[in-house]
Amino acid sequence: MTRFAVWALLALALGHVFSNAVRTLPAVAADVLSLDLAVSKEALAAITGAFPAAFALAMVPVGVALDRYGVRPVSLTLLTISFVGAVLAALASTAPAMLVAQIVLGIGCSGMLMCPMTYAAKTLDVQRFGLWSGLIQAIGNSGMLLTASPLAWLIEAVDWRAGFWACAALALLAALAVRSTVPRMAPPAGPPRRLLDDAREVLRIAAAPHLRGLMALAFVSFGAVLGVRGLWGGPWLMDVKEMARVPAGHVLLAGTVALVVGPAIAGFTLSRFGHLRAQLVGGHLVAAALIVLLVLGAPLGFAPWLDAVLLVGFALAITYQVVCFALLRGLVRPEEAGRAMSAMNIFFFGGAAVLQWLSGGAAALGGVAAALLTFAAALVLGCLLFLRWQPR
Repeated sequence: MTRFAVWALLALALGHVFSNAVRTLPAVAADVLSLDLAVSKEALAAITGAFPAAFALAMVPVGVALDRYGVRPVSLTLLTISFVGAVLAALASTAPAMLVAQIVLGIGCSGMLMCPMTYAAKTLDVQRFGLWSGLIQAIGNSGMLLTASPLAWLIEAVDWRAGFWACAALALLAALAVRSTVPRMAPPAGPPRRLLDDAREVLRIAAAPHLRGLMALAFVSFGAVLGVRGLWGGPWLMDVKEMARVPAGHVLLAGTVALVVGPAIAGFTLSRFGHLRAQLVGGHLVAAALIVLLVLGAPLGFAPWLDAVLLVGFALAITYQVVCFALLRGLVRPEEAGRAMSAMNIFFFGGAAVLQWLSGGAAALGGVAAALLTFAAALVLGCLLFLRWQPR
């Protein structure tokens, strides 16, 4: 692996940093966002749920474009769209305006993980891909560090709009890095294919029987991360546990650090010990159990430091979702890597949109605790479907 390939992967991962930052921003800013936009927290969950919904819908064209045109032009196009979305969010003064911004951001961020993953799949062997898939996730998850204590401080010092302006600047920085480091790649050899055929190929992979269990688990996996860290974690700490914004940001920061180092740990244990199925299912079941313990801690009077421990444990456990990419990489040909990764992301983010909307309804009935338990139940169901449907 050359030094230039390393720099290219790091530059592409910077886009994933932006994506994680902008989609987890509402966790710390939910109260002021709801106030300024004149909506309830349940309505805010529906508005921000447009992000993963748009993300999932964009996956088919993004997957086709990655295999057809290459990583560099797709990444630069998506970063430009993301910049526009961040500016729209920073300027939004009504719920419909924020809804439009979330849709634009979802489209722009739709390839931020797939660009470095596809570049790695096309340039690395299976063993190195397993390691780098964890590193890419770890680097990208560092974007959530920005929306923990730093964002809490920024909101107190300025307002929530400053967070979106900072994200817009990050999108520009990522675009400059990609333009400087990622090479142009030759188009795939062979007869030209119609765009419609490539789009059908993404959907064919998504519906493939031998991938059904893997896709079922992907459907609930990222939704739990986005729901706990990206939306309901802040309201749980501030509204239910009655913590101030900055201390709550510190707790979220601890969980975010775990999300950063977790994929690297998962990538190492994957390459060192194997047993992919056991690591994948075990990580998701432990994550579900820790969400339940977090909710039970309110009536039992758990101290705030215990909430931090449980959120850190949840983050470390759920990051074993990176094994999904390693499993998928071994089940598809290198030339269809972009379409296969995009097919999986349809389930990752489509499921996140569905679960976020369901959690909003649960919150309307039973508060933040009910919203969090939605994700725990979904994780258990996803594991059961994976074990039943996924061939060994």
